[in-house]
Order: sequence, then structure tokens, then C-alpha cells
Amino acid sequence: MPTIIGHHNITKDTKHWLNSPKRKEVFGALGITNIRTFVDPQNPKRVAIMMDVPDMDAWAAQMQSQAAADAMAFDGVVPESLVILVESKG
Repeated sequence: MPTIIGHHNITKDTKHWLNSPKRKEVFGALGITNIRTFVDPQNPKRVAIMMDVPDMDAWAAQMQSQAAADAMAFDGVVPESLVILVESKG
């Protein structure tokens, strides 16, 4: 099961982003686990999540959905700033 990191900027308050229920709502149904949140201490508008994804195809499809777009809007995610990193072993 790969671990992914997504980092991005936010427009809303960091506390709002950290306490948002949307990550569990959007990703929980896909069996995504171990969701962890990170905040840049030098710039609290730059944040990241790390999570274990059992099905990358299902995750990629979900990220293109209206539900994901709505969750990002609710959380204040700046979509064009989103960068995804996938764990690599080699």
C-alpha cells in the first residue's frame, strides 16, 4: 500500500483546515488510512497531508470528483498549488 503526501496552500485559517471533517469523508470510503496533517511553521498557509492509499486508481478518480472539489473548497485548498508525492522504494 503506497503512502502519498499532498502539499498545498490554503486560503482559510489553519485551525479550520486542521479540524476539517472533509478528509475522512472523502477518503474514508476508499479505505485510505493513517491520514496525518502537517503545517509549515514558517508559513501556516502551507500545509500537507500524508496517507496510506490501498487503491491509487480509486484515489485518482476520487480526486477528479465533485465531492473532492467541494471538500477542497470547504477546506480552503488552492487547487493549483497541490503537489502529490508517491512513496518510492528503489
